[in-house]
Amino acid sequence: MMGTVIPMDGVRSQSGRSRPGKVGLWVFLAVVTMLFTLLLFAYLMRMQFADWRALPLPWQLWLSTVLLAASSTALFIAHRCVQRGRWREVRAFVLAGGACAAAFVAGQLWAWQQLAEQHYLVAGNPANSFFYLLTGLHGLHVLGGLIGLALTMARLRRGSEQAGGYVQLCARYWHFLFAVWLVLFTVMGTVTPALARSICGGLLS
Repeated sequence: MMGTVIPMDGVRSQSGRSRPGKVGLWVFLAVVTMLFTLLLFAYLMRMQFADWRALPLPWQLWLSTVLLAASSTALFIAHRCVQRGRWREVRAFVLAGGACAAAFVAGQLWAWQQLAEQHYLVAGNPANSFFYLLTGLHGLHVLGGLIGLALTMARLRRGSEQAGGYVQLCARYWHFLFAVWLVLFTVMGTVTPALARSICGGLLS
């Protein structure tokens, strides 16, 4: 039984040893935040030019948003289950979170396919290029997170005492990915060239 393999006092006792992992995660998230911030600023600057032709956002992106929200929620619940020592539920929710994340990536690829069939190709327009760049880069970070989830799942199956700390790190990373996606989706779906000029003018003034 998973509830007897990993004692809660074992998880709590390794909090000091997991501190380097937490610090490393925060540093990584800070770097990724700066990367997406710079890309979004470039997006806002570029869309002010006359050759910008916004592409219609596929409906699959709404489905992807729901899937990523479900993945983040599942990992939040998994972390809460760690705190309660309910390891069978931890494993189930980590697996559910990974499945939803994989479905998110599949939904993104489906959206790309739909756009390609409508001739919205990467090199067709600057707006197209930025769309594929932003969604593709975010998707790569999701794939990286899936690797982390797979390693965490392996530790849970082995009954490692450090598994609870890894679940916490995965949950934080997934909440971050969901927040980044909401920002990207909102900017790509709502910001117009006129609004971009207003935003950039305010930032540069």
